[in-house]
Amino acid sequence: MKFAAPLRCAAAALAIAMAAPLTAHDAATPSAAAAALTPEDARAWIAKVEADFADFGVEFARVSWINATYITHDSDELAAKYGAELTLKQVGYATEAARYAQIEGLDEETRRKLDMLRNSISLPAPSRDGAAEELNAIATRLGSAYGRGKGTLNGEPINGSDIEAEMGNLERTPEELKEMWTSWHDNVGAPMREDYTRMTALANEGSKELGFADFGAMWRSGYDMPPEQFAAETERMWQEVKPLYIALHTYVRGKLNDKYGDAVQPRTGPIRADLLGNMWAQEWGNIYPIVAPEGAGDIGYDLTDLIEKKNLDAVGMTKVGEQFFSSLGFEPLPETFWERSQFVKPADREVVCHASAWNLDNVDDLRIKMCIKPNADDFITIHHELGHNYYQRAYNKQDNLHLTGANDGFHEAIGDMIALSITPEYLVQIDMLEPAQVPSADKDIGLLLRQAMDKVAFLPFGLLLDRYRWGLYDGSIPEAATNTGWNALRRDYQGVVPPVERSADGFDAGAKYHIPGNVSYTRYFLARLLQFQFYKAACETAGWEGPLHRCSFYGNKDVGAKLNAMLEMGASKPWPDALEVFTGERQMNGTAMVEYFAPLMTWLEEQNKGETAGW
Repeated sequence: MKFAAPLRCAAAALAIAMAAPLTAHDAATPSAAAAALTPEDARAWIAKVEADFADFGVEFARVSWINATYITHDSDELAAKYGAELTLKQVGYATEAARYAQIEGLDEETRRKLDMLRNSISLPAPSRDGAAEELNAIATRLGSAYGRGKGTLNGEPINGSDIEAEMGNLERTPEELKEMWTSWHDNVGAPMREDYTRMTALANEGSKELGFADFGAMWRSGYDMPPEQFAAETERMWQEVKPLYIALHTYVRGKLNDKYGDAVQPRTGPIRADLLGNMWAQEWGNIYPIVAPEGAGDIGYDLTDLIEKKNLDAVGMTKVGEQFFSSLGFEPLPETFWERSQFVKPADREVVCHASAWNLDNVDDLRIKMCIKPNADDFITIHHELGHNYYQRAYNKQDNLHLTGANDGFHEAIGDMIALSITPEYLVQIDMLEPAQVPSADKDIGLLLRQAMDKVAFLPFGLLLDRYRWGLYDGSIPEAATNTGWNALRRDYQGVVPPVERSADGFDAGAKYHIPGNVSYTRYFLARLLQFQFYKAACETAGWEGPLHRCSFYGNKDVGAKLNAMLEMGASKPWPDALEVFTGERQMNGTAMVEYFAPLMTWLEEQNKGETAGW
């Protein structure tokens, strides 16, 4: 999560804090309760819910901000108290919304808001006695098990953050990588299986009480289309970018074969998952030095050096980011942003340094929370986070339930689109780079390959994580195939396989945080594609005529006006309406990403001549 919306994207701990027991009234038969209600009753009830959330949300946001920027026992206790209160509200309102949703004659807007409320629970508990407590206990155990998880390296225990870093250490041998991968999946994932199976059954039961076919259908119901249509749409998008992924996979596999030999990584077939620089093989950037084209390392400038030469501190870097949006015609950030944001890590207390963007009052109390360092990564992150802030402010006049992105992929995609815009041309425009320092075209392949190692490599993993869970929830992956089904999907979509034979009794999926943490993942797949779709639309509006990956739309007021027209809609209309306002399209697609990486694709096809593509 890169932005903070008080009621819809609370911290992960709240996402699994889950449902308290429902009252007898809550558990009433929906059809009987709905019979005496009218569409006007539903609209009046929604108005009361939104007013309650609006009042509670501001107070909860302030408590959450204090907890993130002043971590103490007392701020933890306050955050837990308000989190529990939020959960109670969400559960009660979701149950009532399911009842109101059965009223005949509802207008489309009322129905959308009722669906938003029904989808507000991260993990729905059944209403029968004891079920919520059982589900809460399971979720707590799973979260704690992941947090305490350890693998081994050379026989010695190693914790989660350290083992992640070591998986990207190019000095580690294949045997060491295999040990870390295997021990993490055995020690962390496998013990969760029984609890996770039970959690799935309970969440399915709770989802059905809310009117959904199963828990997966509930997740897929938040996209302004039937659940089965959304699943088909994501598969369509994947097929659009799959040839690019296969080309990248083929090239990377060949380079790994060159380095390690046939005994470790064969020249054909799937790639050994532990060789890709990441515990889950979801992003491959850590092994870029292994695959980099000759001479690709020197691009003629270093962004961190440029920041140092400009003598930019944390606030100065943020001012540069603000200038990007001002150049598009957006109003400057409010003075309170500069007074209340956390730009650097305080010396006197513990804080959460993970970057996030906030609007505490859902009007203009905008803030970022970072521990900024004067380097290229944080410069890019600032532009990304400000994308969230400007989105938050743009939709601040919407109804409470519409104070979020058009769908859950939009918010991240806006920030990522802005981050894509930090091109050499942009750096020239803001006087951080001399025109003579702009890299020549012969450097493009290295730059594009480095980006693709993360952005393209991620796509199949971003899709399959939820597809796997959908299969568990609807029974198409039976309990006996819990582990084999996971590894089969990874082979089918990613073309990766475990470094050792896996037991059917294991639970390798549990070794990824978002599984025990019950965090939906399709949003990240959508955001990876939407960012390029948005970026291309901006470049077309700006009249850019060069290669897409070199586009800068800095200073273009027409882009700013069209962007703001989409942003200010929030979630007030179905997401295709919002998408059309900015891009002219009503379908999310992968074609813009394909165009962005077209020079790389041509190069990969040349490099891959004589190789066997796919797995």
